[in-house]
Amino acid sequence: MSSVRGVPAYAAAALSLTLLTAPSITAPNLTTPDRTALAATASAPSTAFTPTPTPAPTDTAGRAAAALPLPGIGVTYRQQSGDPVRLSAYGLGTRATYVRARTGDAFTVRAGVSEAAVSPDGRTLAMVPTAYRAGKDALLLGDRTTGALRRVPTVAKPLAASSVAWSRDGRRVALTVERKAGGSWRAAGFTVVDVAAGTARTVTVAGLDARAAFTWTPRGDLIARHGDGLRAYRAADGAVLTTHATLGRPAGPEDPYSPSGRRLALWCPPRSAERLCVADPATGRIIKRVAVRPAALFGWWDEDHVIAVMPQGGAYRLTVVGLDGRATRALAVIPARAWTAELWLTFNRA
Repeated sequence: MSSVRGVPAYAAAALSLTLLTAPSITAPNLTTPDRTALAATASAPSTAFTPTPTPAPTDTAGRAAAALPLPGIGVTYRQQSGDPVRLSAYGLGTRATYVRARTGDAFTVRAGVSEAAVSPDGRTLAMVPTAYRAGKDALLLGDRTTGALRRVPTVAKPLAASSVAWSRDGRRVALTVERKAGGSWRAAGFTVVDVAAGTARTVTVAGLDARAAFTWTPRGDLIARHGDGLRAYRAADGAVLTTHATLGRPAGPEDPYSPSGRRLALWCPPRSAERLCVADPATGRIIKRVAVRPAALFGWWDEDHVIAVMPQGGAYRLTVVGLDGRATRALAVIPARAWTAELWLTFNRA
């Protein structure tokens, strides 16, 4: 969502992508917030967008979808009972964050928060505050049943830790640590928060891609982009486990892995005519090149479909796209003004 994370590529069969799997919460073009500047405006939600009428799309079976207006951004989301995922939060860059109630369809703006992501079991809300406290950044953990809120300090200023990535078991959160250099934020390492214990451990990683965003593997390690490829890191100390330098970068900003973990969505290598590729994590090889060119991917709809943002005329459409390249469901029309304001969305498995 908001701003997250050596061995030669393909050196041996042992360097398979079996280590890789994870949710990534990086928003398109999103930069790490200036915690001091944002503190003054955190309580004011964005009002820049006026809702625009959206046609009621249907899926390929002709079933009508129920309209769910999203406050503050001029977008209407179309949902159906039985959908495999549930829209749980969205926002405009680091300026406004909206979170859905645990039950029902109500979205509420969260003041003083630059990003938010719901745990896989729906019980905990992880949030990054817009301001430091006593010179420390933090992760806020909210109990969605009782409303209790815990603040877990992470890194000290001038570092910042953001881009919430939940482990699939919901026990840990990974954050990408960044440092501002030459006017730009650059990835410097990661922080792992133990949710039950309320503790954080930060690891600095040498040779990290400046735009890296960390996400989890099924074994409890981390991956991040590395040039035009991927690199896996040990969560305990940041040691490099594998490198696949030319395979393609994890497609995002949401979880690039299918629900089973057996498929990995990638932005195709530069040499490819296609933009969206699918790799087999067990072999580390591309198994599918999809004939679509999305502006962003917000994770997987199910094992055979992804949630893609597709350019359409002067606007964009949030669409369910199959690995055969066919659109099977229109979820929302996104005005260009909202998209260029760095709209992000996060989903949870239903």
